[in-house]
Amino acid sequence: MLLTPARLGIVSHLSRSASRLNPKNRLWSPTFFVNNPLGHQRKNMSQIQIVSTPNAPSAIGPYQQAIKANGFVFVSGCIPLEPTSMEIVPGEITEQTKQVFKNLTAVVEASGSSLDKVVKTTVFLKSMNDFAAMNEVYAQTFGSHKPARSAVEVSRLPKDVLVEVECIALE
Repeated sequence: MLLTPARLGIVSHLSRSASRLNPKNRLWSPTFFVNNPLGHQRKNMSQIQIVSTPNAPSAIGPYQQAIKANGFVFVSGCIPLEPTSMEIVPGEITEQTKQVFKNLTAVVEASGSSLDKVVKTTVFLKSMNDFAAMNEVYAQTFGSHKPARSAVEVSRLPKDVLVEVECIALE
């Protein structure tokens, strides 16, 4: 059985609207939002741009440092690697968090955005016991700007670092 938003009880009013607008379209379709008859600007949903900078560590796997799409910048998780040596910075959570934010800032700025346009961050910590120290560096980094945030403890991070941060920013 094909699971559609209507079958799941989600946005069923949109399904009916889309069907009325296009009799061939009996299921919800993202083209309804792209080719919106209400006069909203049409956007090319498939247009993405890769963001890369030598001022942050290169990706250590099959991913990009960041992707720009539809007015947003999606920054991959940054860990405390020194960009030129690709070595983990020595020290504990404070030093590692500072390096993470140096790397994150470099990627965000390479995208043409800035930290004051960050709308959401996700912080991954090896131990929640490090939350207060991480939070102090976080507060210094963002200043009066306070994006939405999630912070979670995980069992393990790449290269056994103590902290990783990803974010979403506006272009």
